[in-house]
Amino acid sequence: MPHVPGDTVFDKRLHLQNHVDDLRRMILFEPRGAAHHNANVLVAPGDPRAQMGYVILESTEYPAMSGSNTMCVATVLLETGILPMTEPVTELTLESPAGLITVTCDCKDGKVTRARLVNQPAFAYHLDIPVTVPDLGEVVVDIVYGGMTYVIVDVDRLGLEIHPAKARELCTVGEAVKRAAARQIDVVHPDNPEIPGITNIVLAGPLRREGDELHARNTVVVSPGRCDRSPCGTGTSARLAQLHAKGLIEVGQRFVHTSITGTMFDSHIVSTTTVGPYDAVVPSIAGQAWITGIYQMGMDPTDPFQRGFTLADTWMRQIDDLGPVHSAAE
Repeated sequence: MPHVPGDTVFDKRLHLQNHVDDLRRMILFEPRGAAHHNANVLVAPGDPRAQMGYVILESTEYPAMSGSNTMCVATVLLETGILPMTEPVTELTLESPAGLITVTCDCKDGKVTRARLVNQPAFAYHLDIPVTVPDLGEVVVDIVYGGMTYVIVDVDRLGLEIHPAKARELCTVGEAVKRAAARQIDVVHPDNPEIPGITNIVLAGPLRREGDELHARNTVVVSPGRCDRSPCGTGTSARLAQLHAKGLIEVGQRFVHTSITGTMFDSHIVSTTTVGPYDAVVPSIAGQAWITGIYQMGMDPTDPFQRGFTLADTWMRQIDDLGPVHSAAE
């Protein structure tokens, strides 16, 4: 990337969002991208304690933080040699738009075999608050910040099952609950009011105990309507904050979060703190990422879809105006 102005990575996020958003659309929208894609832009950090900064790009927003994207960024930085790898452990400090994120990477034979991050604090705005959802009636939810602002709802309350074959139904219902909550509940981050309010939803499976550990399945429905393929790092952070606020998990207790695809994040609460008037937790989350390819994107100056496009058949709804489309004869 060329120079992105801003004193902090959050400032750089705002610059990309407000002035260079065509880049995100080109990368993530069709024909180059897909509904399930994310991207991360490496930028110079604003904080001298960080070795690298990164801005997260998603289908409809620029999140302040993403745990799975952070694991991917750390893996790419070390496995491609952008930053030096030290085996068996490499310690990184990265600057996300949400702030500094420390990542401990287990490394062997040039591969990052595990990336454990310590997130910024997570906290509950509201617990057990009713939301009126069209065609569903009243649904009781929790509103929690974990790096993004989440609605958390028990999937059993919706009569749904977290299974790959049920993904479309999960997305349809999840988007309906999320939109209703965003319309009815306004929340403002006490430290940074420019962090968006409700943009995501955790459909939470039942909590079960295995010895001293807690386990649960989940799927996060990411706008405009697709299931997160990972267990979701900020969603896991939000779940930890929710469980702690309800007295269901202790500091240091292991919580294994499983995604709709069967992948797992290993998490726990490092400590407790406060964010403005809210009691908060400091989450730690571990997982693994893999490089699947190295790609080049092109932009023909005669391309009629330089900003990309979306269709509701795979994106749930059209996001971008297609604009004039010219025939081959024209």
